[in-house]
Amino acid sequence: MRIARAIRPLVALTAALATCAGVFASAATAAPATAAPAPAARTLATDTHFYVDISSKAAHQALTDLKAGDLTDAATMAELASWPVAQWFDGTSTVQQTTHDMAVLEARAALQRQVPVAVAYNIPGRDCSQYSAGGAATSADYATWIDALAQGIGNRRTVVILEPDGLALSPAYCGGTAQQQADRLAQLNAAVDRLERQPGAVVYLDGGHSAWQNVGTQAQLLVDGGVARAQGFFLNVSNYQTDADLTRYGTEVSKCVWYVQNTPGASSADCANQYWPAADADAWYAAHVPASAQLAHFVIDSSRNGQGPWTPPAGKYTGDPQTWCNPPGRGLGVRPTADTGTALLDAFLWIKVPGESDGSCTRGTAGPADPEYGSVDPSAGAWWPAQALSLAQNATPALSFDLALHASPLKRAAR
Repeated sequence: MRIARAIRPLVALTAALATCAGVFASAATAAPATAAPAPAARTLATDTHFYVDISSKAAHQALTDLKAGDLTDAATMAELASWPVAQWFDGTSTVQQTTHDMAVLEARAALQRQVPVAVAYNIPGRDCSQYSAGGAATSADYATWIDALAQGIGNRRTVVILEPDGLALSPAYCGGTAQQQADRLAQLNAAVDRLERQPGAVVYLDGGHSAWQNVGTQAQLLVDGGVARAQGFFLNVSNYQTDADLTRYGTEVSKCVWYVQNTPGASSADCANQYWPAADADAWYAAHVPASAQLAHFVIDSSRNGQGPWTPPAGKYTGDPQTWCNPPGRGLGVRPTADTGTALLDAFLWIKVPGESDGSCTRGTAGPADPEYGSVDPSAGAWWPAQALSLAQNATPALSFDLALHASPLKRAAR
């Protein structure tokens, strides 16, 4: 019986791969999506189904484990592979290839009647020259790349996660110059405007997370970055903060944004923040933001926060323990859904790909090994099978197979 339960997800996964292989092969030559325009409203319906890539790294690991005879791990990876994860576009392809790749993603999502989540990650000077350093060479190059991405989106409904760390880790907060900060804000504003020309694009800007920038600081960054012309902002990408802390933080940031934009003489520094007692912060916003205010919405990356943030062992590290970098013992969080039960929270998404490394962490030591694992971590973005398995095993709530994958994409499309 135990073996039967382990094999069942693998059978479904293998069937899905076989069903879609020919269809997806034809999608690889698809032109930019030109479906009927999406509704004018950019909010996500609660019954939104996000795109599941059935040929994901997790799916391939499941098949690898199956061939090796490890049915338990294979079943776990098949369960992970059955859930939607964002697709990252990082500027490593030509602009023509970027349009093509985005169009292919749109075609595949359309065949499955699903909404893709695309991460735009190519802003000049990204990641403050850390593990994921890179990005476009100039503002002009970046604008050309954003235009290419937008062309690939076409008219289809698409969630766009615009530049993780683009605001919370902008030049002003990592040793950059005033001109570099001005350039960053101009780049993001232009990107918002270009992407929002696509009628189905639902664009979110970087909102950091609850253990990073003060509410007022992050709210001002969002105002300056063009959030008024986007759907809202995203929280916790590649991090581990709890949903409760993030929901409170996101709500306060959203209200602070409104306060700054609509109150003469207001300063974002006035806003109550995440370090105030919750009752005092609620009272402050009740007095300064009307209940009828139209507020920016947000989404939460719950891909790795099921166990919350990592607390390093007391006294183990004298330098930076890098709590954000491949912390041990973490787990998958709430499954991707647009049915959140919270008015301002549009969705829980898996934005950071579970199983992809944060970088070769050394935690303030001489390295090169990560002292938490006794080995060198894979480079940023590289697939790490052991980490993927650990995240799945430690998932909260416990990981299960997404039954939606049992249905053929073609059958769903016919409904």
